[in-house]
Amino acid sequence: MDEKKVMKLTDTDGKETEYEILSAFQLAQTGRNYVVYTDNTTDENGNLNVFASIYYPDDDTRIDPIETDDEWAAVEAALENLKE
Repeated sequence: MDEKKVMKLTDTDGKETEYEILSAFQLAQTGRNYVVYTDNTTDENGNLNVFASIYYPDDDTRIDPIETDDEWAAVEAALENLKE
């Protein structure tokens, strides 16, 4: 069985939450690294809550939001390719 990869993030109120890393990859078209992760909670329809952010391999305490529609589309396309 594969060991789960986790990361801990601290919100602006100082609350630390552990997230399971589902995937991490770099996109050539943006030159950025991305991480896809979950807190293993579900929404009102029973779907797993999944998040994606920009991450920095040399600074594991920092993530940034994905801000543009083009960048989201590229990340979603990469995730679709990973599923295949």
